[in-house]
Amino acid sequence: MASEKLDFEAEYNNRARVPDHPVHIAGWQRDAAAYRETARAEFDLSYGPGERRRLDLFHPENGDGRGPIVLFIHGGYWQAFDKSSSSHLARGANMRGLTVAVPSYTLAPTGTLAEIIAEIGAAADFVMQRTGRSIVATGHSAGGHLAACLMVRTVPQQRPVRAAMPISGLFDLPPLVGTSINKALGLTTDEARRLSPLEWTAPNSGSLVAVVGGAESSEFLRQSRSIVDAWGQAGVTARYHEVPAANHFDVIAGLADPADPLVDILDELAAKA
Repeated sequence: MASEKLDFEAEYNNRARVPDHPVHIAGWQRDAAAYRETARAEFDLSYGPGERRRLDLFHPENGDGRGPIVLFIHGGYWQAFDKSSSSHLARGANMRGLTVAVPSYTLAPTGTLAEIIAEIGAAADFVMQRTGRSIVATGHSAGGHLAACLMVRTVPQQRPVRAAMPISGLFDLPPLVGTSINKALGLTTDEARRLSPLEWTAPNSGSLVAVVGGAESSEFLRQSRSIVDAWGQAGVTARYHEVPAANHFDVIAGLADPADPLVDILDELAAKA
């Protein structure tokens, strides 16, 4: 697990690490709004009670051959953003013939992290029940954590989630407890451990590709390597993929481009899901 000698605030405060983060976030909002204008999509489908338990379903123009659905979960340390900031990230997969579901979820502090994990489970079940198809789970940062959680949940479900591509994911949560990130989450060390996918019994099958930006902090690199190592030893087909020179905010940009390696990975995982 993480070394106690590190400055965890510096390691995990991505907005401080990337001073031009507002430019990236503004770009997400602009590109997402533009894609919603042209996409073949169903908006604001309810997967449970509450204002934020809604998802958008983005369909390929020419149909998807009844293959798996990509579920993309937004980041924001479980306390920022919603589905409307990520619509454009469905474009690459859509252009490769994959349908993409993008959910919102209740944010901390209104929802606890345990409740958020359960909500994403409900979103995944809704998609599988509605479409009759399996899921490839992906997501950015906090969304990467939630994507990994879908592969190891033990509650009753429509069907197992057997493929995931977390991007800059968080799988070992105790290092966050003493940082500013925890103000809204209110996690104790015990709770953080209990909600860490690396602390759960690893799947013994399935496929995982942990993606991270080459310019991210040492802790983000460690987190992705750790889940690949642990789950790979348990029997998951797992590998680590580093996006060269990418920071925490531009690491997801390739999802909008059908020719990008990240979309190649989704395509590969969809064949195994």
